[in-house]
Amino acid sequence: MDYKSAGVDTDSHKLALDKVKDKIRRTFGKRVVGDVGHFGGLYEVPGDPSRVLVATTDGLGTKVHLLATLGFHDRVGRDLVNHCLNDIGVMGATPLFFLDYIAGASLTPTILAPLLDGFAEACLGEHVSLIGGETAEMPGVYEPGCYDVAGFLVGIVARSEIMDGHDIRPGDRILGFPSNGLHTNGYSLATRALFDAGGLTPASAMPDGGGTVGDALAATHVSYRRELDALRTLARGFAHITGGGLVENVPRILPAGCDAVFRRTRWDVPSIFPLIQECGHVDPVEMDRVFNMGLGMVAVIPEGSLAEAEHALHGQDLACCVAGEIVPGTGEARIVDE
Repeated sequence: MDYKSAGVDTDSHKLALDKVKDKIRRTFGKRVVGDVGHFGGLYEVPGDPSRVLVATTDGLGTKVHLLATLGFHDRVGRDLVNHCLNDIGVMGATPLFFLDYIAGASLTPTILAPLLDGFAEACLGEHVSLIGGETAEMPGVYEPGCYDVAGFLVGIVARSEIMDGHDIRPGDRILGFPSNGLHTNGYSLATRALFDAGGLTPASAMPDGGGTVGDALAATHVSYRRELDALRTLARGFAHITGGGLVENVPRILPAGCDAVFRRTRWDVPSIFPLIQECGHVDPVEMDRVFNMGLGMVAVIPEGSLAEAEHALHGQDLACCVAGEIVPGTGEARIVDE
């Protein structure tokens, strides 16, 4: 079983994007900073070229259906806000405001109220203004009881403090920060493997005794804002590990001439991942290109600053591991079993 057989063809998505990249670039005005492919879009503040707005948008994919089925409507907002916070955070930005979009067959008060409450609670906790949103009821487009969400977050960063990995170099060390599971990616493959192929249900017990399968899948996407803030002046780059895993997200910050090598034995893999692999007979290479496999965020640190970085994190009780290093190469990331 793989992502494509589960209904998600990421290769075709990349092909489509490649076909229109040049046209997208032609829309850029003089205030757009950088290119297509960053974790957030960059736009110079009008009248103040020293500061740059950072914008991102995302959804939860099929995790939103799982959360709705389990009745966890109030968790949707926290998942989406955290995902977006991480995406602009890796660019060095401080979040400013958030907007949401909710569409479904019928957005009854029992669904809509906890959804909106979840977005508001998440924004309150992160000191982000929830300045607006949109709802759309579309019977016939969505099945009864089904809905989808999207989030839009804008932050700001000094142009001189944009984090894009441009000064990463061989010899740098990679710190990894643990995930608590899938976060918001890979759910189409995970549910097909666990429920269809494996015959499990959300109420099934996890093999390690750590709650149920539903608990593991519904775990909220971790916000790494504290980790990012702790390392802002020490790191040369950050990568948010979402769809595509380490092997596709880390190259987004690597300069030409650098590879990232991760050593798998250096971090713990949450038990939900080997269970997915076993139930769906998923190839290890496919697991690495779909899931975060236990690391939700990475930071690239100069070797000489590693001890200072670890001290800063441990002083705030923030877990990390030295997950790998930067070596000469061609801009790729790979995971070795050592």
